[in-house]
Amino acid sequence: MKGRDVDGIRLPDGRPVLSPDAVEFIARLVRKFGPRRAELLERRGDFRRALLDGRRPGFLKATTGIRTSSWTVAAAPMDLRDRRVEITGPTDAKMTINALNSGARVFMADFEDAHSPVWTATLEGQRVLFEAVRGTLQYDAPDGRPYRLAPQRAVLMVRPRGWHLLEPHVQIDGEAAPASLVDFGLFFFHNARELVRRGTGPYFYLPKLEHYPEARLWNDILDFAEDAVELPRGTVRATVLIETLPAAFEMEEILYELRTHSAGLNCGRWDYIFSVIKQFRDDPSFVLPERGQLGMEIPFLASYATLLVRTCHRRGAHAIGGMAAYIPIRGDEVANAEALARVRADKVREVALGYDGTWVAHPGLVPVAQAVFDAAMLGPNQLDRPAPELRIGPDELLTVPRGTITVAGVRTNVRAALRYLDAWLRGTGAVAIDHRMEDAATVEISRAQLWQWIRHGARAEGEGPVTPTLVRSLLALERDDLLRESAGDAGRLRGIDRASRIVDELATGPGFAEFFTPRAYEELEENPPGTTGGRR
Repeated sequence: MKGRDVDGIRLPDGRPVLSPDAVEFIARLVRKFGPRRAELLERRGDFRRALLDGRRPGFLKATTGIRTSSWTVAAAPMDLRDRRVEITGPTDAKMTINALNSGARVFMADFEDAHSPVWTATLEGQRVLFEAVRGTLQYDAPDGRPYRLAPQRAVLMVRPRGWHLLEPHVQIDGEAAPASLVDFGLFFFHNARELVRRGTGPYFYLPKLEHYPEARLWNDILDFAEDAVELPRGTVRATVLIETLPAAFEMEEILYELRTHSAGLNCGRWDYIFSVIKQFRDDPSFVLPERGQLGMEIPFLASYATLLVRTCHRRGAHAIGGMAAYIPIRGDEVANAEALARVRADKVREVALGYDGTWVAHPGLVPVAQAVFDAAMLGPNQLDRPAPELRIGPDELLTVPRGTITVAGVRTNVRAALRYLDAWLRGTGAVAIDHRMEDAATVEISRAQLWQWIRHGARAEGEGPVTPTLVRSLLALERDDLLRESAGDAGRLRGIDRASRIVDELATGPGFAEFFTPRAYEELEENPPGTTGGRR
């Protein structure tokens, strides 16, 4: 190990975050489980290949026995039985303190969609969580304002990056390590025993799973990690985000594979919309309307949300609702009231469906969501309440929503993608854009819709088809707006140009990128891959 980043970011006991023993633990994970990860990523194309062959998606015949037999997941530990409001966000010190102090029951510290994986920020996030676990985290803002942890804090959960990403700064046997194993391995290695000593445990959110064998892989990793530090089986708990279309058909199987470690499922609705577009991108009959019309009340999303509750409660698992993206609006009482009303209506819908908790992205929304759940949920959860007995099969999950596309909607997508990528390339992974807290799913939905609309000649009302020329003209307008806001900063100019280039490639290119992140990793400002890190 070498370099200022590794040496400069140290734990309070003087060890670097990426210490030799931590790297060795990661190496053990990679050598044992890396080959299976690679094999499972290759299998991810099977779902789409079936679509291209004209086969309709459905529930798996091979696992009928799992769906028809009686089993439940392990009972939740005491500190995860009431999860009525969870707050999510990146792992910088100020946000972590605010989130832990917010009054939410759970804080999901995010190394994935709300995290820009600048290498120093990734290591700093691990240091922040190390101190948060021990109650010693402090932050003094540049204006002198102190931030300190309150005595009563949210339960900590951690979301590592998805299976598809690599961390080039950690090389194992000459190859970049899977980012998921780096994030998981560092947090678990440094904190698992301490969390148990403090009466809680190492708890995780697992993102972007597509098929149940990926859940089986995670289960084996959790078993291995528990054995490595001599923790009882089931100490580690994990909530899986159902945020891909293939996973929606395998919810029961995913819970079954993780049943010893399961902490339920989460309705990851924004990435789910992206996944639907991605899987059906070549189907002209499955062109979605603009993002503002894709609310959870439309049939294919409502069916997915209902099926998740039904599946979880049948198996004794928590069902956690989706993100409230709106944030409080300062200085405009009318707009703020409208935003809070939207959040409230969203949470009323979720608690009525039977969800046991929900997500917010801003501390100011915790009281809003909590008031809704407190009024409707008298106990710690709704596990004993079944979801409505509606038929939910492939047809219900795949109903094409009807709606419109406008030039304003096209520009909204261009604007969101450009502004988020501009911030992401500068190291910020959670960005307020037009009074919404946006993360990486924003770019994915926005650029996927632009690509799909161009590919199929979708028509913008009153303007004609969506074309590369239209998208580029709107991109130029948004780029100019950003440049004006940057006041001639040369560094910002380079970053905005890079973000513009990526949006153009993703939206108008001939091929469809599975994820934007591998391409954008190449453009991160700090620490090009391979400059510093750990090797085994």
